Amino acid sequence: MTKMMNKWLLAGAVVSAMCTSVASAKVSEEKAAQLGGEIYTPMGSIRAGNEDGSIPAWTGGITEDMIPEGYQEGDHHPDPFADDEKLFTIDASNYQQYAEHLTVGQIALFKAYPDRFKMHIYPTRRSASYPQHVLDAIKANATRAELIQEGNGIKGAAIGIPFPFPENGLQLIWNSITRYRGVSVEREVGQAAPLPDGDYVLVKLKDELHHIYNEPDMTPEKLEEGNVLFLFRQNVTAPARLAGTALLVHETMDQVKEPRKAWTYNTGQRRVRRAPNVAYDAPGTASDGLRTTDDFDMFNGAPDRYNWTITGKKEIYIPYNTYKLHSDEVTYDEIIQPGVINSDLVRYEKHRVWVLEANLKEDTRHQYKKRVFYIDEDSWQIAAEEMYDERGELWRVAMAYLVNYYDVPTLWSTLEAYYDLPSGRYLVIGLDNQENMYNFKVEFSDSHFTPSALRRAGIR
Repeated sequence: MTKMMNKWLLAGAVVSAMCTSVASAKVSEEKAAQLGGEIYTPMGSIRAGNEDGSIPAWTGGITEDMIPEGYQEGDHHPDPFADDEKLFTIDASNYQQYAEHLTVGQIALFKAYPDRFKMHIYPTRRSASYPQHVLDAIKANATRAELIQEGNGIKGAAIGIPFPFPENGLQLIWNSITRYRGVSVEREVGQAAPLPDGDYVLVKLKDELHHIYNEPDMTPEKLEEGNVLFLFRQNVTAPARLAGTALLVHETMDQVKEPRKAWTYNTGQRRVRRAPNVAYDAPGTASDGLRTTDDFDMFNGAPDRYNWTITGKKEIYIPYNTYKLHSDEVTYDEIIQPGVINSDLVRYEKHRVWVLEANLKEDTRHQYKKRVFYIDEDSWQIAAEEMYDERGELWRVAMAYLVNYYDVPTLWSTLEAYYDLPSGRYLVIGLDNQENMYNFKVEFSDSHFTPSALRRAGIR
């Protein structure tokens, strides 16, 4: 592809995205047929690299022949790119030179933590890869998926992201919400909210997730009938004062027809209660007030309180292929440091991202007046976010530290960090270095995600 065509594709995608209404039409068979071709990857990103070669062409992501020798399912994933040499480091002394490829939040971290925050830049590896049946589903979704209920739900899609050619902000955020992360996953992870001096208490969580949307035989018709996107269950296992607290969520596709259902189990009351407040800006589980419920996984839940606008597409340095941070040879004490996580463990690469802005509607409320998301074009994973308070001041900065779980395969975070600028604190979620690796082959019974199951687990 020529440099001129690459530039034209980027400009055309942005103009289309900024000018199309919510009620946009499905794409044509001819357009969908371009997925996986010379111009577009099967996920809908631009296949070609950028003009100066700092972003290469996508050539399939991590494939089976690239998996490091000796790896077995259940292991922490060794780094396929361990031999890559660092290109350069961005820190408080030189970040202005690279400002066009930095987010507003990253620049704020350089200013807030000049001695601690830095970005080690490595060659870009477009490692995102997915099972073939997921890629096939994306092509099918392209011609039939549509927004419903003024963008607060979707229909006509299953398994893959619904809108590989997003024409507006709501389509883009639904791509992030529905992106493929396997069918079922069980994980044991740590969460910490260190004080400004770095002292922390480790909270341990057991997360269980079943994506009904991603079941191999799923169809849009079945989803429309059941109206359930995924089932999620979370149990706090440590420390002792919190152990036994549990959460159950049934997430819906049409959230106007039927909003999210949630239940909590409290060990003190020994009761399961409906929890309609487990949504939007309610505090996250054991988060010390450093994240909202809809911050989890960078964004989840109903998008109805915001106006969503795609503001462009940019080349940004984001945490990518952060296998060193994922390693079972790294301890939590090494990761958790005052102010920010240990920058020497994080790999950054330049990637093309969609920039998505969410502005709070006048007739609604939320702690965040504005949010800006940076969404990786190859995976539809939110890699970075900025959250603004009611005065319009930058309040929090979030980053997801990404790896390809190549046994699935899927690109997802190994860690998420939410930096609270006024308090000098942060919350880190997903610490798995000293835990069993994610189990993507777990099978759950139909009764596992029910209030009665939550009650039984709590009593035990």
